Amino acid sequence: MAMQAHLVELERKHKILENELHEALVHLSTDDLRIVELKRRKLMVKDEIERLKQAANETVH
Repeated sequence: MAMQAHLVELERKHKILENELHEALVHLSTDDLRIVELKRRKLMVKDEIERLKQAANETVH
């Protein structure tokens, strides 16, 4: 169950980063480095979500 809670938290963080990235892209004054950092963090969270899902599938089979 703890893994499921962690997965939910990661998905929540991913959504927050997605919203932050959208806002940053809408505002022309946003620094390019900020946008790159948000994209990097979002991708890291997404990768971790996929790793957890894969691990969960492997334990089931």
